[in-house]
Amino acid sequence: MEEDERKLFRAAVRGVKPLARQAPLPHRERRRPRAASRRADEAQVLAESLALDAADLGVETGDELGWRRAGVPQAVLRRLRGGHYARRDELDLHGMTQAEARLALSHFLAEAVAHGFHCVRIVHGKGLGSGHRGPVLKAAVNRWLRRHDAVRAFTSARRNDGGTGALYVLLRH
Repeated sequence: MEEDERKLFRAAVRGVKPLARQAPLPHRERRRPRAASRRADEAQVLAESLALDAADLGVETGDELGWRRAGVPQAVLRRLRGGHYARRDELDLHGMTQAEARLALSHFLAEAVAHGFHCVRIVHGKGLGSGHRGPVLKAAVNRWLRRHDAVRAFTSARRNDGGTGALYVLLRH
């Protein structure tokens, strides 16, 4: 049976001409990969680490977050914590890196303000998968929201809306 297969193959390729040989490609020296903007990235990380205040440090997995801008009454924060403001949109940051989350949060807040949304929900997660580092995104979102001009106040969500893994954010309108 093997001989029959060979004859069949030879009959099928009869008249086929081999391709002309091409000159080998010139050898290129391989460079080690390196970040194009490494110095800028390192400078940004250093600047962010130096800009931390004591309130930004030490956020733990179960910690409730709460913050209000000067001039925002404590009663507004209590109403926000109680879920008394209608949330018009939400952003889920699960699975994102800090860089991705920061960009997504910035775009989300800009869109929410542009649409006139007064209250939104941001899900950052509880940081249970972050190991010894603690809740990385939770701490970062806490820091970023305090610095964002459009944010008037924020607080951890009610348990049925994500608890300490989500925030209600009150925006200027």
